[in-house]
Amino acid sequence: MMPLVPRILVFAGSIRAGAYSGRTADIAQKELALQGAEVTRISLADYPLPIMDEDLEERDGVPENAVRLARLIDMHDAVLIATPEYNGSMPPLLKNTIDWVSRVRSDGGRRLQPYAGKLVAICSSSDGHFAGIRSATHLRAVLSHIQMEVISPQVSVPHGSEAFDDNGEFREERLRKGMQRLCQTLVERATMMSRRVEP
Repeated sequence: MMPLVPRILVFAGSIRAGAYSGRTADIAQKELALQGAEVTRISLADYPLPIMDEDLEERDGVPENAVRLARLIDMHDAVLIATPEYNGSMPPLLKNTIDWVSRVRSDGGRRLQPYAGKLVAICSSSDGHFAGIRSATHLRAVLSHIQMEVISPQVSVPHGSEAFDDNGEFREERLRKGMQRLCQTLVERATMMSRRVEP
């Protein structure tokens, strides 16, 4: 059998052009690839969803984009989420996406539980000194509640407007080393926990 190459899904909780969370996700994507992972990078802009509404769900079912995201999560060994901070918490786009995907129970008759036991890492960012830590704390609580396995290492990027150089890399050595440690932990754990078998 071939050594397992872990598949890791990466996305940011903001779709704003130039968002610090998106730039952090870019760095994570590159570092994960350097660490030997097969990385899938997506934008939540490609999976638009209505505001979570159980009446809408009762009438029309779970939106197809939520099912598509659930499939993606299910087919990967781990997930990395880079979140911004809005008013001391995670943005509504991210929370709404998490909530809709949590409503997915099946896919074409196949039972589907995309979150349970799935490995996940968190990055956060903001333009302030606190680096989105409050958002990351709330996100960690939500992900734990839906039974995802949240790894301990976390990268929180303060002063986002000054944090990246012209090549899109972190200016601070501390952040570069933190991202290396987070990605190494995620890849190692994903390799150990994967249920897939390479041919």
